Amino acid sequence: MEIDRAIRGSEDRRLKAKYDNAIYVIQRAFALYEFEEVAFSFNGGKDSTVLLHLLRAGYFLHLKKKSAASKGNLSNDELKCPMRTIYFESSSAFPEINSFTYETAASYDLQLEIIRLDFKSGLEALLREKPFKAIFLGTRYGDPNAVGQEQFSPSSPGWPPFMRVNPILDWSYRDVWAFLLACKVKYCSLYDQGYTSIGSIHDTVPNALLCEGDSSYSGEHFRPAYLLTDGRLERAGRAKRYCPPASGGLPAMSNGLESHKKSTRTASIIIVSDEILFGIVEDHLGPSMRRKLHSIGWTLSHITMVQSEIDSVADEVERLKSSCDTVFVFGGYGPLHSDVSVAAVAKAFGVRLAPDEELEEYLRQRRGDHDNGGQNKMAWLPEGITELLLHENLPVPLIKCQNVLIFSATNTTELDLQWDCLIHLSCSGGLIVSMTPFLSRLLSTHLLDVEIAQPLSKLCLEFPDINIGCYRKARTGPLVVSFVGKDQVRVELAVQALCQKFDSGVFTEMKENEETLDFLIREVEDTGNTKF
Repeated sequence: MEIDRAIRGSEDRRLKAKYDNAIYVIQRAFALYEFEEVAFSFNGGKDSTVLLHLLRAGYFLHLKKKSAASKGNLSNDELKCPMRTIYFESSSAFPEINSFTYETAASYDLQLEIIRLDFKSGLEALLREKPFKAIFLGTRYGDPNAVGQEQFSPSSPGWPPFMRVNPILDWSYRDVWAFLLACKVKYCSLYDQGYTSIGSIHDTVPNALLCEGDSSYSGEHFRPAYLLTDGRLERAGRAKRYCPPASGGLPAMSNGLESHKKSTRTASIIIVSDEILFGIVEDHLGPSMRRKLHSIGWTLSHITMVQSEIDSVADEVERLKSSCDTVFVFGGYGPLHSDVSVAAVAKAFGVRLAPDEELEEYLRQRRGDHDNGGQNKMAWLPEGITELLLHENLPVPLIKCQNVLIFSATNTTELDLQWDCLIHLSCSGGLIVSMTPFLSRLLSTHLLDVEIAQPLSKLCLEFPDINIGCYRKARTGPLVVSFVGKDQVRVELAVQALCQKFDSGVFTEMKENEETLDFLIREVEDTGNTKF
């Protein structure tokens, strides 16, 4: 009862409401299934620690209700909540997680069943040996596997049949820590060392947003997890860090293609604007974004204009999100009737829109006295796949839904600000990885197209890692041949190879300007193809 008393004595009305709802779900599960038919998946993390104590409280309240109906007394053994507890032990788990799990199991007399297989295989083996009908999970909406789940959700097709019971599905990061601190229960020591979301030892580091002083990953330099002000960034320490390839030229005998692919990321841009399509305004976001992506070594595979209509935007997002590393969506983000981008992204991923209390409060604080209720629409986000990218310089956060980023920018000034904030956030969260930058050479010649066509075609086969393009500012003007690549040695070799096919003095070196840079970027958008 210490859990129930702690929450009842709290002045946090939101926490009380979350607690009451979670207890209702737990008691409902105990009413639907026999106690022997349910199990609890415990992994030593903060969410499952919250669920453990909710189950203790919910089980006691359930027995208390049954006891009152039968006018009997509860035994000490009944009060221990001897629920079957499953722990999937992994060789890549933090030692602190393992020790905390075993200590917790001993403290609360949990019937710990240790499984050393993956989750699906382990459940299949467990169900064959000791069948159960439902399993309590500490899943929350922000988790990657929470998409489409309800508080009671049957297991997915292809999995063993059981009911997933999610009492804390609608809890936020703030709610989790409010509960743990209010109840004064023990949690894994890693959370006091700056870890905010714990995966394996291979992909988890302390959250840089909690760093004190330098950015080293020593525990004493990080504040506790409960001091993270923005719960939407709890997974900032879960991104795998990218290690760029060693610098230096490739051997002349290599065609450079494999290295080129490894050092390149692709992006697509979707611009949602009826005004651009109707010719009322010109598109300046596309060219500006092309230059920004080019500056960090990314290629642009698609850029498309879409009308402000949910199905049209959703179709484009669905088509592009699986074909490139990141999809950038501009426009259609706000409280107006034409702002459909967020809803369209939700549809593209097959999830529903759900209200986000933290975002609503964030927008309310940012808008202050200008709040007229219109921003409430902006606080509805794609369920289970959304991460808010907040920065002190941003009046409205960027929205990240897996590999789709939604910007509110409608002009280049706003884009510059939002891009700078995104790059700043990427320094700690690995959102946008800077790749090897592009290098270019431009040659001008008065050769006719028919004279240079065949040599250039052969050159493309010799240098598949170099984008070789051609253009004329005027039909009677000189032909400009461009060489764009990431390895300076390979670019120089391609230039030399072309020059050697013709007499000396046929080609003249040109300098880049903004106009030629735009052209080169457009050339790179079709990687591997030569344009004539």
